[in-house]
Amino acid sequence: MSTISKLSNPNPAASLSSTFKPRSFQPKYLISFHRAKDLKTKLSSSALSLPSNQVGRGSLVIKCSQIDGNGSHAKRTVLHDLYEKEGQSPWYDNLCRPVTDLLPLIASGVRGVTSNPAIFQKAISSSNAYNDQFRELIQSGKDIDSAYWELVVKDIQDACRLFEPIYDQTDGGDGYVSVEVSPRLADDTEGTVEAAKWLHKVVNRPNVYIKIPATAACVPSIEKVISLGISVNVTLIFSLARYEAVIDAYLNGLEASGLSDLSRVTSVASFFVSRVDSLIDKLLEKIGTPEALDLRGKAAVAQAALAYKLYQKKFSGPRWEALVKKGAKKQRVLWASTSVKNPAYPDTLYVAPLIGPDTVSTMPDQALQAFLDHGAVSRTIDSNVSEAEGIYNALEKLGIDWKYVGSQLEIEGVDSFKKSFDSLLDTLQEKANSLKLASL
Repeated sequence: MSTISKLSNPNPAASLSSTFKPRSFQPKYLISFHRAKDLKTKLSSSALSLPSNQVGRGSLVIKCSQIDGNGSHAKRTVLHDLYEKEGQSPWYDNLCRPVTDLLPLIASGVRGVTSNPAIFQKAISSSNAYNDQFRELIQSGKDIDSAYWELVVKDIQDACRLFEPIYDQTDGGDGYVSVEVSPRLADDTEGTVEAAKWLHKVVNRPNVYIKIPATAACVPSIEKVISLGISVNVTLIFSLARYEAVIDAYLNGLEASGLSDLSRVTSVASFFVSRVDSLIDKLLEKIGTPEALDLRGKAAVAQAALAYKLYQKKFSGPRWEALVKKGAKKQRVLWASTSVKNPAYPDTLYVAPLIGPDTVSTMPDQALQAFLDHGAVSRTIDSNVSEAEGIYNALEKLGIDWKYVGSQLEIEGVDSFKKSFDSLLDTLQEKANSLKLASL
């Protein structure tokens, strides 16, 4: 069961000193989750626990258990304020069994879930919760690929049911659960379209987002899938140029759909943040000048601010207004990769400066706990666009090639997901082999 408890510090730090120079925070709230079997209550909520030594900058560790449950009520948190006051939807970047572990997070203000091959690799390979279903699938003659997708689809369907009330309450504006096509299809336009159609059909939930990577080969896939009336989470966006191509694919898809009512075809564009700093910081350290070193930790948020400016531009004007008349909804920009990779940086660096209306922030455990503990809610994403432009241009003058950065991070992102996908299939094959040996 989840609880929100005030910590002893009487002076929680306030908001960012500036959009690009956040100062450290003191903890304001601690969200803690206790094992339900240790609580004498009628609720059988499966447990989420926060170890006592992980307060503040520690991670909110989701403990997948075998216990089913109905969740519990949580006090109002900054996540509720984030949505109600600033129009940003907080989502959770993780998924594992049982999905009822999500209920305390939903009560705390989480409004959607994202998943990817790396998340499923960790969930399935490190938990026994999938063993029974996997055993049944293998014994019924399913191959490893088919078994994998059945495991994934069940999780997605179950999570969709939990978030469907939010989807209904917002008339399809929120409450989505995302599932990604095979990362092996990142360079296959037609294969991606067929995979998206299949996933959409087999999940069969109104609030599912089919994730498609923003590779050059898959941008046309996005347009086609949108034109078929399938809602899409476009993932692995690392540059402004590719982001604009993704927006155009969405608009083209809506226009090509032929639908008179576009209100149920929605999309988010997942713009990755922290990985940008991870790469550019290394390049700046190679340059080594005081000016270069002073720009470390600033590139990602600056580019994100410019992405939001582009979003505002593209979703206005006559072309967009014509689509609005048919019920079209904006393709919200979603901030992804929001966990801090460099421990020297503030732990809300990729959440707090990116707050703005009609956006989504998907947070893994560490980022979510940090923002719950000491996040400040105020509109920050466009509070200093001129500074963002200055940082972006200064990096270019130092020799940082934004096109190279985007391309390199895309290659690394696709490769990382492929490795996770292949590793999980290998793990499942080993489990299947063990089952077959045991049955001899």
